[in-house]
Amino acid sequence: MEKGQSPDANFYEVFEVFSKRSHKADMVYQFSLLAPNHEMALAMAQENFMRREPVVDIWVVKRSDIRKMTEEERESLARLDNKDYRLTRGYGYLRQKWKKYEQKQFDEKEIFSWGEVDHAKNRKRPGSTAQ
Repeated sequence: MEKGQSPDANFYEVFEVFSKRSHKADMVYQFSLLAPNHEMALAMAQENFMRREPVVDIWVVKRSDIRKMTEEERESLARLDNKDYRLTRGYGYLRQKWKKYEQKQFDEKEIFSWGEVDHAKNRKRPGSTAQ
């Protein structure tokens, strides 16, 4: 124990709390809390959530058990070559285009043209033999 530090300073550990609102939802980070062990951290997290919002699952993780990437490891995530073509961008306009198409009022000429396509398929081709 360092000089000037209280005896309880090493007793409590920092825990990170995650929760899940429904069975289909993702786990979401909520807050940090101080507790002496995992069981107490879970009890404190449950007490906090049961009064505020419905949840189906709660996780508590000791902050010291979470490993973050080093600067060198982060640099390794950078792409070595240009593969931007693999990223799907530029299709945002399609939703609006479909909506506009679906709401479009069709006129008689367009509706009759649909039937012409079907009749054209059923017509005999020139030069074909009749049965």
